[in-house]
Formats: sequence, structure tokens, C-alpha cells
Amino acid sequence: MTELTEQANSKGSFFQRWFASGEPWIWMNAAAVGISVTAVIGILLLLAVKGLAHFWPADIALISYQSEDGKPRQVYGELIERDVLPVQQFLESGGPAAWVDENAEEMQRWLVKTGNRKVAGPDFRWIYAAQISAIDYPAGVVAIERLEWGNAYGLPLSIQVPDTGSRASGLRTVVGEDVVAAIAKRLEQTTAIREQIDGLESGVLNRINNDLERLRLERRKIEMAGIQVPRLQSIAQREQELRDEYQTSSAQLRAFYAELNQGVLRIETAEAQEIRIKVSDVLHTWQPNPMSVLEKTILYGSNLWRFLSENPREANTEGGVFPAIFGTVLMVLLMTVIVTPFGVIAAVYLREYAKQGPLVRVIRVAVNNLAGVPSIVYGVFGLGFFVYFLGGNLDQLFYPEALPAPTFGTPGLMWASLTLALLTVPVVIVSTEAGLTRIPRSLREGSMALGATQAETLFKVILPMASPAILTGVILAVARAAGEVAPLMLVGVVKLAPTLPLDASFPYLHLDRKFMHLGFHIYDVGFQSPNVEAARPLVYATALLLVTLIVALNLTAITLRGRLERLYRGVES
Repeated sequence: MTELTEQANSKGSFFQRWFASGEPWIWMNAAAVGISVTAVIGILLLLAVKGLAHFWPADIALISYQSEDGKPRQVYGELIERDVLPVQQFLESGGPAAWVDENAEEMQRWLVKTGNRKVAGPDFRWIYAAQISAIDYPAGVVAIERLEWGNAYGLPLSIQVPDTGSRASGLRTVVGEDVVAAIAKRLEQTTAIREQIDGLESGVLNRINNDLERLRLERRKIEMAGIQVPRLQSIAQREQELRDEYQTSSAQLRAFYAELNQGVLRIETAEAQEIRIKVSDVLHTWQPNPMSVLEKTILYGSNLWRFLSENPREANTEGGVFPAIFGTVLMVLLMTVIVTPFGVIAAVYLREYAKQGPLVRVIRVAVNNLAGVPSIVYGVFGLGFFVYFLGGNLDQLFYPEALPAPTFGTPGLMWASLTLALLTVPVVIVSTEAGLTRIPRSLREGSMALGATQAETLFKVILPMASPAILTGVILAVARAAGEVAPLMLVGVVKLAPTLPLDASFPYLHLDRKFMHLGFHIYDVGFQSPNVEAARPLVYATALLLVTLIVALNLTAITLRGRLERLYRGVES
């Protein structure tokens, strides 16, 4: 009995000593960090697999299957996803009992992207394995990406191309084995024409419209003043010159469109139905079945680049996300420029100049509480104060000639940046003040003992040493601002912005314009899209892009912070 008591006491003392050493807490912290890292890596892998796989040129299958009415059917399509459904659920949903195997407990089915939405209904459909009689991969089938109505799949029959060998302008029809090569050549021509059209619309015509609007506002401002000045005559003369130039450019634009709209592409579906597609509606074509892995990889890279560099189409379910990338980066940069000086000045005043007392403590508590206010509250405040109050008064004071159309009295880039700056300024204040607190008092006293003023000590000693902490606050602010969506929906973000906030037209940076944002783009595509299956992979891809963008911005700030830390520790950078 005595030996058992001694063993129990020794074990108890061992566990007591182990817990007293703090080692269990170290292991628990390590486990928590490991779980967090694993979860983050898992989320990134999920986004990467689900999003990036969308751009791979999948093979196009010819699926022969039996419809619910017992008729044999054929369809071209991409096999997107395989799923299983319990037999009981299949029967309860009205599925034919003849498709069910007596010994089977589950029904396999394929999600097939069949395209040809304009003539064959939904371009995604579920086909059960029990329906399928054969799956083949014909080499001649072509996939066509269109401006509207999604992809089209079929065998190319013919294409009409301009007859350059004839004196009279006309079209010739290419059939047979030369169709694929003729399609590729014609698409090169239409791509060049589209570039000319885009250059004309965004260049000359956009400049003329901006100049005409500027002259209109100037004339109205003079008329509102109730005076007659010689400037009105020069304005009228300049407007006429611009209208003449507009007519000339419009005629050139119509000629480009007439050239673009020439020709029709004919393809045949799996059930021998002919589809006629205007060549001007065709963006890209490819034949994935005979492609090698290298050719598919090159096309995959091209698809990724188009996703990053093109504008969205088809209710944001097709095309790219370049305007959203541009708007997100520009808004974050503007927010950073605004929030950094205000946050640093507030922290410096609270730590270096303000008399420490109850009032300062109350202010610190208020700053900490502001960091926990829901972001939508900031959006409502930004809409009411920045947009309606400040923007409305700015329009009354400086842009009365443009009223009732608002200039700054409407949501835009500037108000979105100010709202997010207000949302993130507590983070910068807290981080900067923490950095100022860690600087030894002896450095301040030594600097002032050598004859430096308080301002010189602040700018030459304190702030440089606190710069890593300031950048830490900026990093946290950028990470939060880049992912916020709720306040932006009220103060400037839109589903589709026709023009970028930064262009070649004076004043170049248009703070009054609305813009697109990756976070809102994810929300819009994921929850507002009429085509759920087409939008799903784009949600993953855009989410991965947003995370990558936030990581890139943070890494830039972290790199700069590391250089400053090494510099002020006396280590060579």
C-alpha cells in the first residue's frame, strides 16, 4: 500500500512539475498554429483546384444517351463533374425506375456543359450513367467562345470570309478541310478590327465626348452668370469643330463595324442541327480533342491571361476581371495614402504631446471600440456624410452648372477610399502608438540633451525607429480594406463600370467615378448570377485572385518593414 501511494505521489508530482514548467501550453500553442496553417493552406488549395481547373481546355465528348421519354439522344459537351445520388432520392424525384439497378444503392450522374444555349436550352445538364450508352471523343468537333450565349460546340461546316481576290467586294464560302484554317485566319482579322474599334472608341471619340461635355458645362456656367462674353462664340466654334471631327470618326467607326459584321460560321450539333453564328460574335475557337498536353498548356496560359486582362461579359459569368483588379488596387492605394498620415498624426499626438490623463484614456478606449464597429455602419456613415453632405455641398459650390446631375454628390472612388480609411484608421493608430511606446525614453532625452528640439527628435529619431510598427498597422489596414465589401456597396462599387477611374483624359484620375471591386465581384457572381453552374468556377478563381492580391500587397509592405528594421538596428540592408 505504501509503495502504491509513493508511485501515485511521484506521478502526481511529475504532472504538476510538467504543467508548472509551461511545456503543455507551448505544445497547445504549436498545435493551434499548425491547425490554423493547415486550414489556410486547405482553403487556398480548394480555391486553386476549383478555380484554376476552369481554364483548362477539357476534351469535348460525344455522349449518346436515352432521354426520359425513351428516345435516343446525342450531345456534345464537356464532362465537368461526377456526382452520386441515393436511389431512393432519385426515385422520389420522379426518375424512371427502369434506370435503377436492383443491387445498386446509388445513381451516378455527370454534370455536362453542353453549350449551344440559344438553341438547346440550358448549357449545363445532369445526365445519369444509366442513360448513357456510349461516350466518344471525335477529333473534328470545335469549341467556340462567343460574345453572348456562352460556348457553342459542333462540327464546323463552312465559314464566309471576305473575297480578297475579287475586284468587287463580296464574300466567299469556305467548306471542307479548309474550314478550320479559314476560321483561325478570319478570327485574326476580326481581332485586329476589334482593336481598331476599341482604340477609336476609347481614344478619339472618348476625347471628343469629354471635350464637348466640358464646353457644355463652361457655356452653361457663363449663361447662369447672366453675362455675354466673347468666350461664348469661341465655345460654339470649338463645339462645331468637335462635331465635325466626331462625324468623321463615326463614319470610320461604322466602316470598321461593317467590316467586322461580314460573314457567318455554320456548325452542326451532335443531332445534325445546323447553327449559324455571326463571325463578329466569335471570340475564340479551339479543338481540344486532338491537342497535345503542350498545346493545351499553352491554351491554358492564354485563357488565364484573358481572365486577368479582359472585361467581364454575360452578367460577369464570362470574360475577365481586369476592371475589378484595377479598381481594388487603386482604391487600396488611395486608402493607404489617406489613412497613414492621419493615423500616424493621431498616434503621435496621443503618445508624445497629449497630457496623459482621463481624457486621453477615454480617447484610447474610443479608438479601440471603433476597430470593432461593423463595417456596414461605416458604409451608412460614408453614404450620409461623405456622399450626401460633403459631395452635395461640393456640387453646389463648385459644380452648379452640372446640376441636377451630381458630380461628387454620388458614390464614387474618393468616397469609398475615405470610408475605408475611416474604417481602418483605428488599426493604424493602435499599431503606431504601440511602436512609439517601445522606444526607450532615454533616446528622447539624449536627443534633446544634445540640443535637438522636440520636433527634430520626433522626425529624426522617434518616427524612423517607429516606422516598422507604422508599416505593421498599414499592412493590417490593407488586409482588411482589400477584403471589405459591405460598405463599398453603399459608397461607390458597382456591378459593371463602363470606364476605369484612371485614363488618358484630363484630370486622368477621376475620383468621382464608380469602380469595380474583386470582393463585390465575388458576391455578384456567386449570389446574383442567373447561370449558377457557369458562375461557380469563377467564384473560386476570383476569390483566389483576391487572396493572392492581398498577399502581394502585404508582402510588399512586409519587405519594406524588414528593410527598415534592419536599417535602424544598424544591420546592412
